[in-house]
Amino acid sequence: MRFIDEARVFVHAGKGGDGAIAFLREKFRPFGGPAGGNGGRGGSVIFQVDEGLSTLLDFKYQPRLIAQDGEAGRGKEQYGHGADDVVVRVPPGTIVFDEESGMTLADLVMPGDTAIIAQGGEGGRGNMHFASSTRRSPRIATPGTAGEQRWIRMELRLVAEAGLVGLPNAGKSTLLAALSAARPKIASYPFTTLAPNIGRVSISGEESFTLADIPGLIEGAHRGLGLGIRFLRHLARTRLLVYVLDGADSPDAAFATVRAEIAAFDPALADRPAVVALNKIDLIAAAEVNKSARKLRKLTGLEVFPVSADKGENLAPLVAAIARMLHRMDQPAACPS
Repeated sequence: MRFIDEARVFVHAGKGGDGAIAFLREKFRPFGGPAGGNGGRGGSVIFQVDEGLSTLLDFKYQPRLIAQDGEAGRGKEQYGHGADDVVVRVPPGTIVFDEESGMTLADLVMPGDTAIIAQGGEGGRGNMHFASSTRRSPRIATPGTAGEQRWIRMELRLVAEAGLVGLPNAGKSTLLAALSAARPKIASYPFTTLAPNIGRVSISGEESFTLADIPGLIEGAHRGLGLGIRFLRHLARTRLLVYVLDGADSPDAAFATVRAEIAAFDPALADRPAVVALNKIDLIAAAEVNKSARKLRKLTGLEVFPVSADKGENLAPLVAAIARMLHRMDQPAACPS
């Protein structure tokens, strides 16, 4: 399945049904009173989160979402039927913007979250409602109101607790595969990962956390170079960053580049809690690993975990540290004494 994280869609809610002008004409009431019923409500366009979805691909093939109009009112004080709402499934992390104003219409994160994207019109009132002591036979009814219609822009931002960031070919996808059941494409050339991947990492028992693999960043990514800004936004919801650095290829310089790009994109994102995974230690001598780890701790001020994602070495301490930090974030702040 293709990963699509942007879509442009036209939504059109249904018009409310018109109110009716009608009078009772029965066998023993040939001149009965006004009996026109109200029109039915127009259908709304509603988005609902489905945790089984992970792409906006369907909206590329269905760029128009149109709800039905409400039924007009009828005689004998009968109301028109309301139209069914169009309920559209979207993946967790979907943000919906009004294209013209830029206003955020919905930020849909949790399974089951819903939002009305286009409100259906109200049904008009029939003439039964306009009768009075001075107006016995009103020939007045109101039309149904129009349903909302607009062009919307949709963005998908992955919902993950931790995100793997680093230069291309640093081993992020291999690390994700080693830590979770996710099976991203893995190869020995840069930019193998062309879309974010997400996996669930088990800690113990029923405890786990979600981990996202963001495509490799290069210098100038925040300006759109490489895979660029398009995927940097997927870090917005992550609570913790894992800098994955190639231990065999200038890890300190790699860290400086990646962190600078993240800070240029969003300074607050660069200040998120983080750890460093010094990867590919199977390719370098132990003394060099220790030297690089010490240098990185001093440079970054972060915990550094030498690992080999390819060989599955030293992964448990890294997982434990991520879990511990996430757990700490969940704890309420201590009250001052």
